[in-house]
Amino acid sequence: MKFPGSVLVSVSLFVAETVTALYLCFTYSLAGDRIWQDLTLLFCLLPCLLVQICLIFVHRDLSRDRPLVLLLHLLQLGPLVRCVEVFYIYFRADKIEEPYVSITKKRQLPKGGCSDEVEKEVGRAEGKLFTHRSAFSRASVIQAFLGSAPQLTLQLYISVLQQYITLSRSIFMSISLLSIVYGALRCNILAIKIKYDDYDISVRPAAYLCIFLWRVFEIATRVTVLVLFSSVLQIWTLPVVLLNFFIFFFYPWILFWKSQSPFPENIEKALSRVGTTMVLCCLTFLYAGINMFCWSAVQLKLNDSDLINKSQNWYCMAVYYMLRFVENASLLLLWYIFKTDIYIYVCAPLLVLQLLIGYCIAVLFMLIFYQFCHPCKKLFSSSISDGLLTCFKFLCYMCIPSRAPSKGDKFGAKLSDSSEIMDQPISKGMESQNGNSHHNVSSNA
Repeated sequence: MKFPGSVLVSVSLFVAETVTALYLCFTYSLAGDRIWQDLTLLFCLLPCLLVQICLIFVHRDLSRDRPLVLLLHLLQLGPLVRCVEVFYIYFRADKIEEPYVSITKKRQLPKGGCSDEVEKEVGRAEGKLFTHRSAFSRASVIQAFLGSAPQLTLQLYISVLQQYITLSRSIFMSISLLSIVYGALRCNILAIKIKYDDYDISVRPAAYLCIFLWRVFEIATRVTVLVLFSSVLQIWTLPVVLLNFFIFFFYPWILFWKSQSPFPENIEKALSRVGTTMVLCCLTFLYAGINMFCWSAVQLKLNDSDLINKSQNWYCMAVYYMLRFVENASLLLLWYIFKTDIYIYVCAPLLVLQLLIGYCIAVLFMLIFYQFCHPCKKLFSSSISDGLLTCFKFLCYMCIPSRAPSKGDKFGAKLSDSSEIMDQPISKGMESQNGNSHHNVSSNA
């Protein structure tokens, strides 16, 4: 049975970030910074509440008689209780004989052109651990992009305005960055497991390393660009953020309305139509929050039973990263033009170059992951290199202008046309001569 390390990491990041945020709120209160205190507390308590709701929803605690667990969730202690329950199940699994087991069938990745199906016995304890891992993975994503990402942006913005970083704030920003990167990593793993649910998948350490480096560079550069832009053009920060958010929020709904599919009703049997709508709105809200800071690794498909588009679309990924690079470059250009005196000791061109190179390094690690380290790369219908080659050919075709015909070309075209005209009667004469000779031979015979 696999050790529940992901649960331990999720709970550790959750507790560390919550405790550090509360301590930072206390320091803001002592310094009299009421606005920073309220915003920090808001970005701390809101994801905590959403994490409790996620854990209750996945475990279906509302339909079960567990009042003590619900009370602990109301006290924001749900992740700690779940973690204790996970390790209790894990250490007791080998001591108690399973009353029954279920059999699952998974296909192995193709080796030498063939893919074998393997049966595996899953006990009750292992099934419970799987449910806990799934719940904590989703909770980590919620914590990362609805709490840690806004929190990191806020604390970095405060540091830029105050022109110094305290020890507690630097520790808090480091924990928030790790939480975001871990949430993005869980997004990648969840996407792989949902898309290739029929296969027995094992992710190697090299893949984890590539995803980690990819997400660190991508998220760090994105947050830094947003903070630099908002520090000089505060009035334009809200329109830029809302435009990004609404584009990704309404995009899955537009695709759903264009498909003219019936309203999905198989998400949860106990949910009514209103409850299903609320769940889908929360899901698209989270999807928009993820894409605000990094690539979500999945495309929502509301008319599908799994709500995920399982096809590997390289073009959506390429368009996302090209547009995001253009947006980051535009925001950095506006910051460079309108920068204030607080950046007098900063080499602005070097900083812009470093951020753009950092984003390119993130894209490079992403390409390395999909080309060499993806656990299911053998199942791809086309590789990332083929997609890049197609994109480069398309860009070259669009960028190279059509060359106007020169005088030499026109003269050559006229010569070719005249030669064709001269050749036509000659060829007709030859054909007629051949026909007459053939007729004479036949008459003589």
